[in-house]
Amino acid sequence: MSLSRTDDLRKEKLKKIATALSVGTAVFLTLLKLVASLYTGSLAVLSSLVDSLSDIFASIITFIAVRFSVRPASLRHRYGYGKAEAISSLIQSAFVAGSALFVVYEGVNRIFNPYPITDIGWGVMVIAISIVLTFALVVFQQYVVDKTDSLAVSADRLHYLIDLTTNAAIIISLILVKVFHFAGFDTFAAIFIAGYLLYNAYGIAKKAIEMLMDKELPEEIREAVAAAVKSCENCRGVHDLRTHDLGGIYMFELHLELDGNLSLYEAHAVTEDVEARIKKQFPTAQIIIHQEPYGLVEDRLDNSLSE
Repeated sequence: MSLSRTDDLRKEKLKKIATALSVGTAVFLTLLKLVASLYTGSLAVLSSLVDSLSDIFASIITFIAVRFSVRPASLRHRYGYGKAEAISSLIQSAFVAGSALFVVYEGVNRIFNPYPITDIGWGVMVIAISIVLTFALVVFQQYVVDKTDSLAVSADRLHYLIDLTTNAAIIISLILVKVFHFAGFDTFAAIFIAGYLLYNAYGIAKKAIEMLMDKELPEEIREAVAAAVKSCENCRGVHDLRTHDLGGIYMFELHLELDGNLSLYEAHAVTEDVEARIKKQFPTAQIIIHQEPYGLVEDRLDNSLSE
């Protein structure tokens, strides 16, 4: 088995473990917060419960998407299934936004119809347990994202990173309610959490749409590809470089300028060398190279594009 294939299998395994842990954590925390919400009557705890419910949905979507995205390319999907992760992220963002709007509705309702909060100590304990478990999951997810560059796991990690912030806000609000006997702190915390959820839902959706719309990869990646091509001794130039993300796998298309007097075999050898140099930096990349004589006058994509 090739080194790149072994690396791909390791990445797939990491993503599967991360998504399975995510689903398990979300289910456990939801049950815990459901009990806490019933005991305390806290809107902030309820908002955290709603967020955990959205985490279950999002984690299941991620779980399915990751297993679908790692399928090998087929006759009908020759670029593979990597963009399934972007689709799952888009669905997640919509669900997060809907959950946030529900919390806002409940928050506004409680401003006009206050609800008593009880057993605050029990609520604080449950949220503290949630913070510890969530932190452990986020650390592992970050490790997986660093190793795999998975958009789906990254989006899922963002959910739980939000949970850490919101749970900390909930503990503060519950303590303030207990000290000052003012339930408004609870409502304000819930509305703050909802706003934070909406903001991050926008961020998740934006990144997913960029992938689905084939946005160019960051400039430093484009520069690295161009530098790898130009480092080849027999390459005279490169133009019309296009890049995009297939879902953790980069796609590079470029026009390679060569000496027009080279034979087809010689031109092929140079092209193979260029591809090897690019793959040295991006081992899993898919690369399409068009060869053409150096100095050829033609209409180029580079000259027709605008911001």
